[in-house]
Amino acid sequence: MIGHDEALRAVESSLDRPSAARVYDYLLGGDTNYAIDREFAHKIRERVPLIGQYMRTSRQFLGRAVRRCAELGVTQFIDIGSGLPTAGNVHDVADATRPRHDTRVVYIDNEPVALAHSTLLLADTADPARHRAIAGDLLQPDELWERVRETEVLDLAEPVALVVNAVLHFIKDEAGPDAILTAYRDVLAPGSLLVLSQMTNENPRSDEERQALADLVAYYENTTNPAQLRTTEEFARFFGGWELLEPGLVYAPAWHPDAETVFARVPSESRVIGGVARKPGA
Repeated sequence: MIGHDEALRAVESSLDRPSAARVYDYLLGGDTNYAIDREFAHKIRERVPLIGQYMRTSRQFLGRAVRRCAELGVTQFIDIGSGLPTAGNVHDVADATRPRHDTRVVYIDNEPVALAHSTLLLADTADPARHRAIAGDLLQPDELWERVRETEVLDLAEPVALVVNAVLHFIKDEAGPDAILTAYRDVLAPGSLLVLSQMTNENPRSDEERQALADLVAYYENTTNPAQLRTTEEFARFFGGWELLEPGLVYAPAWHPDAETVFARVPSESRVIGGVARKPGA
């Protein structure tokens, strides 16, 4: 865990380039972003006008999935690629679902700027005994898991809800996501839940939208976050055959929608797929 002064220095040294986490924050309507982030976001939105709604869809799915996990009695959460704390943080949703406040959360990001912001913002809202933000890389599961263990926030012998939300479209197949997700599934205790979502290029409404989604991928190709969109069939393998909770792997707005869910009437327009699966053996 980095210190407050180090966090401030990391934020200040990042203002010469867009931060993926801050761009996401801006498109969600947050205020932890700067002019360079907003300029990049505007470029994306010119080509994909609904990009902000897609990101809102991902965030809403996260909230509904965390709520469901907590309702099912899973009180420990690991949020990998958590980005910037913003509306609907995992610990906020979990605590609201379980007012006894018996939930515990470890946030993980490999972007120093996101970790710095998390350190600063969690200091105002979180319980350090139950909530922690640490550095870690999804692509290094053994090292990441050891860092989680070292926090002593979670009991990893008990079920955990592992959240990888709106991250896997930044992990191309050449980076080996199958082996990486297998490593996480193997180390999770029986009864654990796996929460996954990503953007999809499945069933575009027109050739124009198909090209716009291809252009979106091309924009990110020259950044530190190259992207790969996947179909439902291509994405399903990351659950490793675990039993999917109802309603399965679906367009995110179709996963237990509530009154706030965007694209609820036509979930396929959301361009986001997601699901939650349970590890057998509990």
